[in-house]
Amino acid sequence: MGRKTQAQEVADTGVMVNGIRAHQDILAQRKIDTAFADVLQACTDACIKLNTEQETLKAKLKEKTEEFDAAFEAMLKKAAEARKIIKLDMPQSSWREFGIDDKR
Repeated sequence: MGRKTQAQEVADTGVMVNGIRAHQDILAQRKIDTAFADVLQACTDACIKLNTEQETLKAKLKEKTEEFDAAFEAMLKKAAEARKIIKLDMPQSSWREFGIDDKR
């Protein structure tokens, strides 16, 4: 059996908190009391909140990547169009001025 995912760990920790609360009379002898359960629950809640934020950021990143890819493709098409026109209309000696290093 492989390692648990982060989501599984968070879910399992939530179950653990409930178990600690249900059996705090026995576990309190080992310093696993209500205060400990409260801190563990706060950590679990923080993980859930941060995971939600992370997923939102991942979605936004995907959107921005798609926007960038579209803009990049448009730029490449325009640059190729300009390159063709420059190579046809301008003398080869001036191509470097346009960033074209081609020999022909």
